Amino acid sequence: MGCESSKLASCCWSGQNGPVHEAQNPDDEERAEVSDLPAFREFTVEQLRISTSGFAVENIVSEHGEKAPNVVYKGKLENQRRVAVKRFNRSAWPDSRQFLEEARSVGQLRNSRLANLLGCCCEGEERLLVAEFMPNETLAKHLFHWETQPMKWAMRLRVALYLAQALEYCTIKGRALYHDLNAYRILFDEEGDPRLSCFGLMKNSRDGKSYSTNLAFTPPEYLRTGRITPESVMYSFGTLLLDLLSGKHIPPSHALDLIKDRNLQMLTDSCLEGQFSSDDGTELVRIASRCLQYEPRERPNPKSLVAALFPLQKETEVPSHALMGISRDGGTMPLSPLGEACLRMDLTAIHEILEKLGYKDDEGAATELSFQMWTNQMQETLNSKKKGDAAFRHKDAKAAIEGYTLFIDVGTMVSPTVYARRSLSYLMNDMPQEALNDAVQAQVISPVWHVASYLQAASLFALGRENEAQIALKEGSVLEEKKNTNS
Repeated sequence: MGCESSKLASCCWSGQNGPVHEAQNPDDEERAEVSDLPAFREFTVEQLRISTSGFAVENIVSEHGEKAPNVVYKGKLENQRRVAVKRFNRSAWPDSRQFLEEARSVGQLRNSRLANLLGCCCEGEERLLVAEFMPNETLAKHLFHWETQPMKWAMRLRVALYLAQALEYCTIKGRALYHDLNAYRILFDEEGDPRLSCFGLMKNSRDGKSYSTNLAFTPPEYLRTGRITPESVMYSFGTLLLDLLSGKHIPPSHALDLIKDRNLQMLTDSCLEGQFSSDDGTELVRIASRCLQYEPRERPNPKSLVAALFPLQKETEVPSHALMGISRDGGTMPLSPLGEACLRMDLTAIHEILEKLGYKDDEGAATELSFQMWTNQMQETLNSKKKGDAAFRHKDAKAAIEGYTLFIDVGTMVSPTVYARRSLSYLMNDMPQEALNDAVQAQVISPVWHVASYLQAASLFALGRENEAQIALKEGSVLEEKKNTNS
């Protein structure tokens, strides 16, 4: 182990009831307010349905998938911004006014330590929240279910500090209550930096329960009164410090017994051997012990937590993504021939690839489109598609648009490939906005189809929206790589 357990236990226990040190923190100024995020707004259900490809199962990112009481989807807005969309169950938030007031209040927060709330939707019985999307999983995933490497000590200390800073910011802004703070509420952004999910700043059930986790991890006063206080949040912070120290989800009562019995060998993650000094281990356990005090008034506040954790930071010059061993989303990824063609706006090359691809990426379309023509309407519908295909093959963009439009307007069959082909035809006819609309529709039908993202990129390039085009291009590369890996 990376520290002498007898010395650590002695130091921890003798100092358990002492105050958390107030150290000078140069970052105590107004911290990391974010100015480049859009203002909080209200969305329609239809807008969020489109952004998540019809609330597609493939886009679910919340734990327990469809079985979760409130499901979180990844999505993409019209401006290509990636978002997380939380869709509450029908029994949650019966009072629409209360929901809107809470959402608007949380939506005023803007900080680099938060996965910020960008908007909401309150339409009929639907209640949805829209937040920044964090692409690099949860703390629980990296701490408890890691696959390639355990989280380093320096990164665990950084998580603790950033979380304390997030709570301090929220407290300063009048949002001191956080519901069910746990390792699933901490997410990692593109740079690998930890962020606190904004969803926990709102109550998420009609009876106002604040904890959904095992009662062994809830603050003792919550068990007595059923109410959450700022001090309750500090208790939950203490359980997270135990998670970071042990690499396991240890009940606080058990952890405190280990500390009391000076049996810290059982408390410390064996993967951390040699990574930290006994003094640093002593201080972290001491801070955790203070957070877990039975009496709420004896627990520290976020400001003092920040002051105590700041001096412990290690390898501060190393970016988080390097400590985490994850590649940044912003890194360069070699483009496929289709990606290159969209980047160069080479419509001839895109046409050649789509023509060669045919309809093989249409899920079920090969069977659906080969049914016998049992009605005159079906005969006419399929003839419209055939005319569109013939015109597309000969690069007659105008005729292809007409044929595919007749096929689409009938609405008896859906084909992402038809939308993709009409999208390219629109580009060839110098109609980039229409091309973008069709590329988006292709992705609504087939959420993980890389071709739809690539065509969105080409359309956005044609519209002069360079930054959004690069995002769509990157997404197409990721989807194509996943498809190739799976096949």
